[in-house]
Amino acid sequence: MPDAFRYRRLDRDDAAVLLVDHQSGLCNLVNDFSPDEFKNNVLALADAAKYFQLPTILTTSFEDGPNGPLVPELKALFPDAPYIARPGQINAWDNDEFVKAVEQAGKKQLILAGVVTEVCVAFPALSAIEAGYEVFVVTDASGTFNLTTREAAWSRMEAAGAQLMSWFGVACELHRDWRNDVEGLGALFSNHLPAYRNLITSHNAR
Repeated sequence: MPDAFRYRRLDRDDAAVLLVDHQSGLCNLVNDFSPDEFKNNVLALADAAKYFQLPTILTTSFEDGPNGPLVPELKALFPDAPYIARPGQINAWDNDEFVKAVEQAGKKQLILAGVVTEVCVAFPALSAIEAGYEVFVVTDASGTFNLTTREAAWSRMEAAGAQLMSWFGVACELHRDWRNDVEGLGALFSNHLPAYRNLITSHNAR
């Protein structure tokens, strides 16, 4: 008999966010989302990390080269977060400073997003799973060349035990119960989902 399924849900007290290589040059490679949609998704995840007060770690790869600097909005959102500018390692987990920052966060659940999906997300995701972490990949805040490479990356990570989620799903699972803060969660969603702003406007007009 197969082992019984265990629902490993996100826990805001045991989760950290890793934003990997959301760099100005690399973002030009993203074609599985439109530029505006992708930027909104990344900033939505970042705003969720701020809202839930999750430890957040930023990292870039070879930013003095063609990959470019971290997108400025993320740097502005997390001015005091650990920021690891990797000199050359493609897999962030190969950088000792990055791994040390993850360890110092003291969380066992890692919420991970980056560019590009099959490299900058998949490589550290697989490494973190091997190291004993639970990994939750935010699919719509991670981007790559096309749908074929995206699906291959998702399949590889999922087979290793990563959970694939959207930023909206992450926020809802962390929040647990609307009664915890209707206005705060509603504002988070309204800021990134026009349809949700309409929903909240309708709710507030009652």
